[in-house]
Amino acid sequence: MADSNKMIINLALFGMTQSGKSSAGNILLGSTDFHSSFSPCSVTKDCCLGRSCHLCGFMRRGGQEITLQIQVLDTPGYPHSRLTKKHVKQEVKEALTRHFGQEGLHLALLVQRADVPLCGQEASSLVQMIQELLGHAWKDYTAILFTHAEKIEEAGFSEDKYLHEASDTLLTLLNSVQHRYIFQHKKGNSLNEQRRKILEKVMEFIKENCYQVLTFK
Repeated sequence: MADSNKMIINLALFGMTQSGKSSAGNILLGSTDFHSSFSPCSVTKDCCLGRSCHLCGFMRRGGQEITLQIQVLDTPGYPHSRLTKKHVKQEVKEALTRHFGQEGLHLALLVQRADVPLCGQEASSLVQMIQELLGHAWKDYTAILFTHAEKIEEAGFSEDKYLHEASDTLLTLLNSVQHRYIFQHKKGNSLNEQRRKILEKVMEFIKENCYQVLTFK
């Protein structure tokens, strides 16, 4: 990073098919870089890197205002309706090395629909793949992003009650990632407001990690 007043944050999105990864990526970027639509099958087949415009005045570090740029790697959902686990894993592994091999990855976001329980062999297989891709330190560089979080309120739950009554699989995962999670609410929030709230939490987690990164070779 040549400019000490500029910071590039690298993020990667993981999740099951139709979890809202690409849509979440567009919110993080403030753009429509990633194709996102409802479909009875998996939409994303290839990894794609998106870059945001420069965000001025978003944060300060060492008493100086920092210009922030977000880079987001969108990945195919797993389980995938057309691609094998081996293919998805190899595609993501190559993309992580190509895009973040030297600069490193600040945070992986496991995208999960709040209105769909995280359980079963498919969820376990996804988490295992993330562990294999990110290595033994994956727990320190992963957070859960709950999409469709407005459904929680519509169902009469508070966020605390929702997490308290979550599946054992989700509770185990939350414990593993040190309870790093973000709720993405669409209802009543503009896209800019959604983006600001999510980025604030993302930067909070990255700061807790002292801005360290995972590198890939």
